[in-house]
Amino acid sequence: MEDSALDLERHDSFHDMWMDLKDNVYSALESPPIPVTYPDGSDVPDEAWVDQSQMPLLDSQTYNQLISELPVDMPQKDCILPTSSTVPVTTDHPGDYQLELRFQKSGTTKSVTSTFSEQLNKLFCRLAKTTPVEVLVSREPPQNAILRATAVYKKSEHVAEAVRRCPHHQNKDSSDNKSHLIRVEGSQLAQYFEDPFTKRQSVTVPYEPPQLGSEMTTILLSFMCNSSCMGGMNRRPILTILTLETPEGLVLGRRCFEVRVCACPGRDRKTEEEQANKKESGSKQTQKKRNLAPNTSSLTTPAKKMKSSSSGEDEEKEMIPLYIQGRKKWNLMKRISDGLDLVEKEKKQLLVQEVLPTSGKRLLKKDRSDSD
Repeated sequence: MEDSALDLERHDSFHDMWMDLKDNVYSALESPPIPVTYPDGSDVPDEAWVDQSQMPLLDSQTYNQLISELPVDMPQKDCILPTSSTVPVTTDHPGDYQLELRFQKSGTTKSVTSTFSEQLNKLFCRLAKTTPVEVLVSREPPQNAILRATAVYKKSEHVAEAVRRCPHHQNKDSSDNKSHLIRVEGSQLAQYFEDPFTKRQSVTVPYEPPQLGSEMTTILLSFMCNSSCMGGMNRRPILTILTLETPEGLVLGRRCFEVRVCACPGRDRKTEEEQANKKESGSKQTQKKRNLAPNTSSLTTPAKKMKSSSSGEDEEKEMIPLYIQGRKKWNLMKRISDGLDLVEKEKKQLLVQEVLPTSGKRLLKKDRSDSD
């Protein structure tokens, strides 16, 4: 009895709750509608609303068909795709944001891990050692801008080939990006890409505004293979292209510099700068010789005439052109040369007089007359 009474009580309470809910729904439906207005403030007429009974309903088959036609991989707005140019541009282009790169000042000692030569526009660094690169712009780039680092070969016969690590260093590396030569250190937001068409690899990192009291932002790059590695760069010079881009891949600025990964960056930088200086000084000396060549024509002309007239003489008597720096020194040397030529000419005249006396011809004529 008690259970049946309790069930009846529950039934009555549920019935009361249901009736109350029904009354509330009816009262809400009978309440005046909320006015709806257009953006300009005018009221929307009732005729603009479609009756619920006239709205078409989708059955389950049509709904499933529409769902199946949607693409599986929806493109993301923040998806960053690498450039697909077969021959990348390696010229500097600061752009509207005046993109600049700066490297820390370091000497040419053997202990340095990286050093940059402004004379050669070339970075010398050790294998897998961090190189700070300071990025400077004139104004704030667009939101979500990125910095991309790409390695390409410098010479035209190798530029179409992608720069990759050698098999030896790849096998020793267990990371997911073991084939990439350039890596960004100290950032968990770095992303690594490989172009599906050119197979060229690149790494991107979001651009961070400079900190308070600084005018530039710094990224940390490391190169994971030596320039002399067989099967990789194989002593072929490479360039690093650093670009400032929008999230859609639009290039806002570009800077390029040469890179050499070696065991002793300071020594190699010093050697290459000395070679460049010698080459430059040699070209200047050649230009000076060309400028002074017309002034020494009078000094070298007798040598050519003398050599042509006496082609059977010894090589010791060959006249060699001598280039003198300065007009006064040249005039002095010309006087000395003219004096030596005069002395040589007098010696020849004395030798001729000793061998052939002046009365020889007359004696020869007398001999001919006696024979007759």
